[in-house]
Parts: sequence; structure tokens; C-alpha cells
Amino acid sequence: MISSIIQASNGIISKRKLFVENNDYNQSEILLFTVASSIIWIMVPGLAFLYSGLARRKSALSMIWIVIMSSFIGCFQWYFWGYSLAFSTTSSNNFIGDLHYFGFKGLLGKGSSDDTYPEIAFALFQLQFLLVTLAILAGACVAERGRFLPACIFFFCWSTIVYCPVVYWIWSDNGWAAGFKSGVLDYAGGGPVEILSGVSAFVYSAFLGRRNETLMINYRPHNLSTMFLGTCLLYVGWLFFNGFSCANVSVKVPYSMLNTHLCASFGAISWCLLDFRLEGKYVLGGMLSGAISGLVAATPSSGVIPLWASVILGIVAGVVCNFSTKFKYLCRVDDSLDVLAEHGIAGIVGLIFNALFGSKTVVGYDGATSHDGGWIDHNYKQLYIQIAYILACIAYSGGVTAILCFVIDKIPGLHLRLDYDSEERGVDEDQIGEFAYDYVEVRRDFWDWGTPQQHQQMDQSMSPQTPTLANEYVDKENTQIYNAVGSSNVSTNQNDDDHNRLEKQD
Repeated sequence: MISSIIQASNGIISKRKLFVENNDYNQSEILLFTVASSIIWIMVPGLAFLYSGLARRKSALSMIWIVIMSSFIGCFQWYFWGYSLAFSTTSSNNFIGDLHYFGFKGLLGKGSSDDTYPEIAFALFQLQFLLVTLAILAGACVAERGRFLPACIFFFCWSTIVYCPVVYWIWSDNGWAAGFKSGVLDYAGGGPVEILSGVSAFVYSAFLGRRNETLMINYRPHNLSTMFLGTCLLYVGWLFFNGFSCANVSVKVPYSMLNTHLCASFGAISWCLLDFRLEGKYVLGGMLSGAISGLVAATPSSGVIPLWASVILGIVAGVVCNFSTKFKYLCRVDDSLDVLAEHGIAGIVGLIFNALFGSKTVVGYDGATSHDGGWIDHNYKQLYIQIAYILACIAYSGGVTAILCFVIDKIPGLHLRLDYDSEERGVDEDQIGEFAYDYVEVRRDFWDWGTPQQHQQMDQSMSPQTPTLANEYVDKENTQIYNAVGSSNVSTNQNDDDHNRLEKQD
């Protein structure tokens, strides 16, 4: 009996064909996609730390939670049908793909006969672009006043009907933007990554409404060190994000990385100098914002423009994005993380520079891509092609995001915003029940104990007695503890109104 089972199983195993397609692939390119995908993912926790540092401490953990959760939702969406909708080769229209690759079906082979890598490697690489886009958008969906559940539903829907169609426009062979005239120049995602995230974040912030001004006393980012750490992780991931978007092993990889370095560097310097002009201080937060603006501007252009043009792009991006932070005040939209200014506007600037400084020589450094270039190659029509693409991305992402927000907010139990009391307590306490820092919770418990003077008055009313040296020492020690846990610039004889004001500052 047992021997017959063994013989049958051996027969089944012997009939199974060995996977021999590995011999048809370029192993260096498979390694390129897999290693680059792993390092690009570092941008997700980088954005989590950046947004956490920008928030107040009572909502710091919520920013980490929502950013990392957006990546998990994105993984499921991309596997389920996202990749197929964005890159299907069998779709008969130029707007969105079909479900040919539903559930990553049939991705072990080549996407086309000319490819030297399995399509599953390319799908893994493109997954990171979706995750980074969602992470950029995620912070604005909470921003100290948003609820988790409707935001998570929004991520899945937005990925499906906003992100995937725009990716299909520009990066699919059948997309209208790729075939419009000489083709739009968007190297690594100025449209699908930067404009979509920036505009959608701005619209979502508008539907959330402004933070309550009564809770905004002395508002400022709570941890610049965390912001610096997040920006450093972003910077590392961005080099691979831009560098390997050429999708092959060529000189275009280091060229794109160097363009990214130059643009980010001059963006940081420009923003820092502008802040010094106004404040007389070399503000770290401004320098980090300038670097991010430069990185974003380099996203569509790092594989398109010459090195010297990236210097100009970095300066222009730093200046334009700095002044663009004022746009939210004109519209009265509380874009607290400046996602529109640092991502949407910077992406637009980079795409415009592709029309002005796009070089067909640089475009061809990968040995596989040909294009007429921009103005420096006398291809003057490229400007209106880029503008048409920019306007299409803005209009489509803004309109569909507004519809999604309106519909989700009207569903019972899925209203986008926290109520006043929850916002006062902080998103961490209301949505998670945990805190980024233990002393936030300890301090709140200490407030519930009351002041040392209140305890002393209560004790005296219950059992009057002559103070002894020991009692005086205990009262003095309690007062010191109260001051340490509370605030160093607050006296212990403050009334209850001052106490409530300080609690709101957290």
C-alpha cells in the first residue's frame, strides 16, 4: 500500500516540468528590480517619521500608523487588480487596462518578446511607486483630525480609479499620454506620483475642514530630529526611485541619480536662504522642505534633462514651492503638511522643465528610448504637450477625489473627521489608544490627580493639623514633581483655565 503511494507520487513529480525560463532572463536586471524595490520601500517609513515629526506629540503615532497601513492596503490592491489595470497589454482603450493580469496571473513570463526580465520583477518594482504615492497622500488624510476607517477605504478606491488610470496613460504602451504627439516626458512619475498625491491631498484636506483654532495654541512641529531622520530615509529611497526608473542596466542609472542629488541640494539651499531672509535663522525645517521639493522636481526630469539644467531646476523648485505654501491660506484649506506645495507644485515644475530643457541625448542614455526632446532640441511643441498632461492630471485627480470624499463621508459610520472632543484629546488616544511618547500619557494621568495645593487643602479640610517639617518637605517635593511633569514655565498656583490651556497644547 505504502509502496504504491510512493511510486504514484514519484510518477507525478517526474512529470512536473522544470522551470527553465531563467536562462532567458538577464540576471543583473532581475537583481536591479528586486534590490531597487527593497530600498525604495524605505521611503514609506521615511514619510511616516517625517509626518510624525511635523505633527503635535498627541497625534504623532497616528501619522506613523496611517502611512504604514496605506502601504499594506496598496500591496493588496496592486496584487488584486491594480497592476492589471495599470499595465495590461490586452486592453482595447487608451484610458485604463483590463483584468488580464488579475491576481498576478501569468506574470512569470516576459511582458514582450524584447524584455530581458520576467514581468513579475517589473510588477514588484512598480508596486513601490504606488506605496510611496499612498504614503505621501496618507498623512493629509489624518493630519490631526481625520479618522482611520474612511481613510483606509479611500486608499483602496483611490488607487483603483485615480492612480491606475493615470499610470496607464503615461507608462502603458496603449496610454493616450504616451502616444500623444511625440509623447509626454515624465520619467519617474511627476504625474501619477507627485501631482496626483499633491492635488488629492489638498482636496481631502478641504473636505476634512480646518483644524479647530481653539486647539491651535502655540502650534509647531514637535520633533525636528524625527523630521530629519524621515527626510534622510526619503533621500536614500529617492535615489533608487529615480535612478532605476529607466528599467535597465545602463549609464542612465548614475546619471539620473546625480541629477537627483543636484536638484535636491540646490532646492534645500534656496529654501533655506529664503527662510533666512524672513526670519534671520537657518531653519532646519525649511532646509528639509527644500530638499524634498528638489527631489520631487527631479522625479519627472532626472532622466530627461542635462546635469546643468538640474541646478536651475533645484533653485526654481525651492523658490516656487516656498512661495506656494501660501496658496493654502488663499484657499482657506488646512493643508497642514504642505503636500500640494512640496509635491504637486514641484512635480508640475519638473514636468515644465522637461519641455524647456528635455534632451533627446539624455533620454537615450538607456540605449532603449528615443524622443524628440524639448526646446533645447528645437521641439517647441513639447511645452503644450506637457501642459495638457499636467492639466489632465490635476483635473482628473481633483475631481475624482472630491467625488470619493463626498460619497464616503455620507456613508453612516464613515464620516471623515473626528469630533471636537476627539480632536482635543488627539488622534493617538481616540483612534489607537497608544502614544508615541510615554510621558504624554503619564502627564495626563498626573493632571487628573490635581495640583499639590488642591490635595493640601483637601487634607486640611478633612483633618486640620499643624504642619510639621516632614509635611512641608513632602509638599515641596510634590510641587517640584508637578512642575517637572507639567510645564517648566507654569507656576503651581494656576487656575483651572490655565490648566486646560496647557493640556490643549499637547
